[in-house]
Parts: sequence; structure tokens; C-alpha cells
Amino acid sequence: MGGGVLITGTDTGVGKTFVACGLAASLGDYGYRVGVMKPAETGCADKDGELFAEDAARLKEASGCREPIEKICPYRLPEPLAPSIAAERAGVTIDIDHLLAVYNEISAQHDITLVEGAGGLMVPLLPSYTYADFAKVLNLPLIVVAANRLGAINHLLLTLEHASGKGLRVLGYVLNQIDSPLSLAAETNREVLANLSAAPCLAELPFLENMEAKNLPPDWFKERFAFSFIESALNRR
Repeated sequence: MGGGVLITGTDTGVGKTFVACGLAASLGDYGYRVGVMKPAETGCADKDGELFAEDAARLKEASGCREPIEKICPYRLPEPLAPSIAAERAGVTIDIDHLLAVYNEISAQHDITLVEGAGGLMVPLLPSYTYADFAKVLNLPLIVVAANRLGAINHLLLTLEHASGKGLRVLGYVLNQIDSPLSLAAETNREVLANLSAAPCLAELPFLENMEAKNLPPDWFKERFAFSFIESALNRR
């Protein structure tokens, strides 16, 4: 079985899927067999009578993972809410044991499996079971994506503190600029965080009008991302 990483965020809309897709494509270029998983995706639109998991589809395309979308994203829910309440309102029961089994099946076929969460680390899959709990059971280390703007310091440090309290290993964080123009906070966040956390900054990504990894030059992520985390990610201990 290969290693795995949970890609989480400090909030929703910070660029988790963009980062996950960029990492998946780059790791594939480096020769790794990359699996992907989105345990639950909410806010799925109806497409030809079925709920379409857009983020999961982007992950599948970027990684080249051959697993069916139904396995990559076992739970697809219509309302843009936390998975626990979106499932309840849709009359769906999320089975954690099923998610764990699916992850193990995907991981068994790949060198590394990137698991994208929903929102942040404390978002619930069940009323009393969060993505942090999911990562803990699977011994998944974290990459935390933060929107590089005013407020990022507090949001990121709180996420890192909770991860530490849960006994989760953090490989590093990504500062993703989602607003333009560059603010003074965005210019200084990395320096401030370096003095407050031992977690490394794996990348500081600039603003892009269209955050689609597939539209970028092949080496765009490779030039901006510290891939030194891979060795640690592959070591499940």
C-alpha cells in the first residue's frame, strides 16, 4: 500500500482543489502512480440525471487515476453544506467504514494517494466525526492550504494547532493568493508565520484569474512547490 496525504484548508474556497490537482499532475510527471479521493463532495449539480462531482472529476483528470468517479468520490450531495448535514438533508447515510475501505483499495494500487477534504479540518463527515478524525484513523499527514490574505495567520495557526492536538503530522502549508491586487498582509504573511510555526511553507502561489491547474504550463507547479514532502508522505510512520 502506498502513502497518502490529506489536503485540507483553513476555510472553503481557498484553492484546495487547485493545489491538489497541481500536485497530482506534477507527481505523475515525476513518475509516481497517483491516486486521488474526495470522500464527500457537496454542492453537486445535476448533470444528465446524476449528481456531478466537479472537484473529484478535476482530480481524476489531473492525476490520470483510472479509478471510476464513484470510487474517487463515494458521496455526492446536492446542497453546498458540510457533508454531515448535506447527507442528512439528502437522506443519505455516510458510512465511514466504507470510506476507509475505498481509500485502502485506491492506495493499494498507487504510490501516493491525495485525499481532498471539504472546507477545513474540523468539517464533519458525520455529526461527531470530522476530517481530522478521518486523517487520524488512516495516519494521513496533512498539507494545509490557506488563502494568502488578511486573517490567514490566525486561521492557519489555529488549524495547525488543532492538527497537533489531534496527533496529526503536518507536512507543510501552502499560501495561495486568491485576491488581486497583492495586499500588504499577503506580502508579509509568510515571514510572520515562519516565526510562529515550525511547519514549512511548501509554496507561495501567486494570484491567477482562472485557477485551473490544467491550463498552466507543465512546470508551473514544479517551479513553485517544495516537493521535499514526498519522502515523508510515503513513510506512513
